[in-house]
Amino acid sequence: MKTLDNMGLQQVQTVYSGAEGRLWELLMGQQIHIGGLSSSLDLAQKAGIKPGSSGVDFCCCTGAGMRFLVRFWGIAEMTGIDATETMVKLGKQRCIDEGLDDKIRFVLADVCNSGLPATSFDFVWGEDAWCYVENKPAMIAEAARIIRPGGTIAFTDWVEGPTPMTDAEAKRFLTFMKFPNLANVDDYKTLLTKNNCKVMTAENTGRYTSCIELYIQMVSQQLTYDALKILNFDQAIFEGLAGEMMFIGDLARQNKIIQGLFVAGKG
Repeated sequence: MKTLDNMGLQQVQTVYSGAEGRLWELLMGQQIHIGGLSSSLDLAQKAGIKPGSSGVDFCCCTGAGMRFLVRFWGIAEMTGIDATETMVKLGKQRCIDEGLDDKIRFVLADVCNSGLPATSFDFVWGEDAWCYVENKPAMIAEAARIIRPGGTIAFTDWVEGPTPMTDAEAKRFLTFMKFPNLANVDDYKTLLTKNNCKVMTAENTGRYTSCIELYIQMVSQQLTYDALKILNFDQAIFEGLAGEMMFIGDLARQNKIIQGLFVAGKG
């Protein structure tokens, strides 16, 4: 697992309370994860998420994943855990606007210590957000704690690919993304197994490179003005961010960063 010192929850909260968070949503939509709706559909199908069940979205951001599950997958109720107050407030309002607030609730908390009752939910869900969590062993343990026996942990995440990054590449990538560390597929498989969960799927979705290239095209060819406005028209900051996006694109094409998809059942 690649790690970066002095990066943690406070830096993540700053990102998603400010301009960087708005920029990511500009490029990726409300579903701030690789592949958007198609990725969510794929994860729900492979995980065998059942209509009428109840789930918890770890690092739910504004709750787009929960709204997808309730609207498209017939989930009875969802609880979203996120540690950034700005995102929770916005998420609550969006659920009200879409008429889904009766089925979705938010909890402002750390996913490593959610405060939710044990063995009370059918599944834990996550989409490309667990890369922001510093204590991944505690997070996976918490996910396993709150689901019922036979329950499911289903998530996608940005993970290190089959070609390792150099130390310099990892430091640059983690610094830009505000990730405290970056797991690989085997890291997550090990953590799930240690928490009495049988790993049923652990795979590369193959979506990462094409999506990153799409975001680069959007910001350079279509959404340049919109991005500059978010950045108060600071050309230097914009060019710096564009350069880091190009760097991530290079890592993606070398299979150094991928989107992993994981499904595990609690024994």
